[in-house]
Amino acid sequence: MSLYRGRFAPSPTGPLHLGSLFAALISYLEARSHHGKWLLRIEDVDAQREQLGARQAIINTLQAHGLCWDETISFQSDRSHYYEKILKQLASLKYTFQCPCSRKQLIDSNGQHLSFCQKLADTQRVHIQSNNFKCATKFKINETQFNWIDDILGLMSFKHSEDFVLKRKEGFYAYQLAVVCDDIEQGITHVVRGSDLLDSTPMQLALFQSLKIKPPTYGHFPILLNDQLQKLSKQTYAPAINNSTPIKNLLDLFTILKLPIKNKPATVAEALQMALQVWDKHYIPAIKSLKHTPTV
Repeated sequence: MSLYRGRFAPSPTGPLHLGSLFAALISYLEARSHHGKWLLRIEDVDAQREQLGARQAIINTLQAHGLCWDETISFQSDRSHYYEKILKQLASLKYTFQCPCSRKQLIDSNGQHLSFCQKLADTQRVHIQSNNFKCATKFKINETQFNWIDDILGLMSFKHSEDFVLKRKEGFYAYQLAVVCDDIEQGITHVVRGSDLLDSTPMQLALFQSLKIKPPTYGHFPILLNDQLQKLSKQTYAPAINNSTPIKNLLDLFTILKLPIKNKPATVAEALQMALQVWDKHYIPAIKSLKHTPTV
């Protein structure tokens, strides 16, 4: 039995567009080709960014395209208790500190913490808060060089020396903490995601190392670009997927991946089966971005 456990983890900031469906398809094909599990996680840890109705829109689009997940959908908004537990564990290991510095202050000081901060220990939190300083909980970076074998891009080497936020001043848990906690709790063995998240990998590796837990295998595929060579996203006005043409949408993605699909499928299930019959991760280009030419 395969121990492969993958996941697709969209944020409900809007409906899925072609770039996000591309991400879902690749992670789905990788999981199914390994006879593994494919989980759906809705990363709604930041309620301020969530668009009304986006959760259900994402679910509807995945179902319309036959991308059916295993196990119950996980919602980050339900898991604050677990994030707090891991945060306390990191604090007990002296990997965290309380920081009242604003982003602007750190930029203006070239990353140097203010004199009244100096990476204050968690035990000093009450003292600085009593002086009307709201604090973010940050992770203290010890190692600055991070190397890993990316399942798509090969050997990767990143330098990361900046401490990063685990819990914001407003009380929201940060993405880096939440995603690592979820991957641990769900037993994720393989993370297949867009290259726009490459910069997050060193921070997530640092968290896994501090907790003495083996990280998943990471694989980063190219993100799709529009005609202006911008990432397809809500910010660049990428249109929502048309759920009434799922076979066409899948065939468009197969074309981008250059999958040798010779016959036109009659159903979504048949289309996915054809893709699985020829699927190999080597169809994923080992580059960071990919120009998308829309079809009519």
